[in-house]
Parts: sequence; structure tokens; C-alpha cells
Amino acid sequence: MIGFVTWTEEKPPRRAEERTILRMRFCAADILRRERTPAAVLRGRARAAARALSRAGVVRAVFPEDFALLPSFAKQNVVPVDVLPLYRRLAGEWLRAGLAARGVSGAAMAALCADRLTGEAVRAVTELCLRYRYVLLDVPEGGEELARQLRREFGVSLILRPAAGQLAAADGALLFSPRPELRGPVALALYDGAQPPENVRMRLPALEEQLPQGCRRDQLLAALWGAGALRPEQIELSLEGPLSPAGAKN
Repeated sequence: MIGFVTWTEEKPPRRAEERTILRMRFCAADILRRERTPAAVLRGRARAAARALSRAGVVRAVFPEDFALLPSFAKQNVVPVDVLPLYRRLAGEWLRAGLAARGVSGAAMAALCADRLTGEAVRAVTELCLRYRYVLLDVPEGGEELARQLRREFGVSLILRPAAGQLAAADGALLFSPRPELRGPVALALYDGAQPPENVRMRLPALEEQLPQGCRRDQLLAALWGAGALRPEQIELSLEGPLSPAGAKN
């Protein structure tokens, strides 16, 4: 079961309790925090909440926004829900929002860079080809069969193993593996170790009133999606403020 950590101003139960969000069950642990609660006391309460989740068998959890007490949970082997798979699934829409923010439309040149052609990369490349006029695929090997399939099924062309100059000229890029030389305003980092974006807002227009407030929204939606309680098509994605260079902290 996935954990769900929240702040509360009321005395919480001593044990983690079950909480349901969109028909998905979470193991919830509340941390008592009031206006003048000392930091040392908060750390102690966080340790207690972490132990409660660990005893319940939780290893991943949804945490509050701007949560500074993650080390207390890491010591109990409770870490945040992995948001990277969700961002990869929404990569095409994220790129669209980033390009639209700069006034770039479907006439753009988009690129995808990866160390290998995974199922996630194939899905993203296909989406790019259906949306943009020119799509570059930068992988060390492979891609020929995918290019033939895209041409056969959709009549679109995929440019394989582009030169460095072509990549640099792309309006936007999805980076499934690091490319330090590509740090433009719409080079989106989607590889292990990249910093999660802070300017992406995710909403569920039809279900927004059923979602709790104050938690990391991307962690919550990643948990719901991973459990099959949510479809990516239900997520509305928008940007707040400018994009940061790929891999950089905002």
C-alpha cells in the first residue's frame, strides 16, 4: 500500500490509518503541526509517523508540498512515490505546453533523445510525429523499424540519428537520457536523477473536488495512475512561469 503523509492541527491517531482517494486505498500518517510547534518537535513527530508507515509495510508515500522532513522517512526506507513514469507518460503534452508558452505551434521541430528505444520512448516519439512536422530521434542504434511503421501507418517521417547541429536547432526536446549540450528552455529532463519540475501544474477537471489539498500533486497522481485509478487523459497539464534548463533546479 502507498503511504499518505499530511499535516494536521488536531491530535492524530497513534497508528497509521487507511484513507481512500478516488477508490484507491492509502496508508495515512498525520503529523501534528501548529503555528508555534518547534522544529525539533516536528522532527520527532515525523520520525514517529515514518515508523508507523514502515511497520505497516509502506515503502513509498505521497508527501506534503515543500516537505523538509523527508530524511526522517528515508531512514525508515519510506521514500516519495516515483513521479518519473507519469512525466514520461505525459511527455508529449508537457512539451506542447512548453512550446505553446513560447508561441511555437505544430510547425515545430521536436526531438527525443534516449540511450535505448524503450516502450515509453516509442509512445512519446509516436505522439510527437502526430503533432509536429519534423521529429528527430537520437538513439545510438535502432529506430528503423519504428520509422517504417510510422510512415506506413500515419504517413509521417522520422529523422534518425540527427547531427549535433540538427538537435541544437530543435524547438523542443524530450530527454530520456542526459544530453548536457541541450539545455534550451524546452529541453525536458525525463531521465533518472533529473530534478522534478516545479512549474508544472496538474489538475483533474472532472474530479478536482475529490482530491486532497496540500500534497505533492504529481506524487498523488502518479500513485493513482500507477494503481489504475486514473487515466492520463484525465489529467490537465499547464505551466506556471518559464521553464528551467533541462536537469536544473528551478
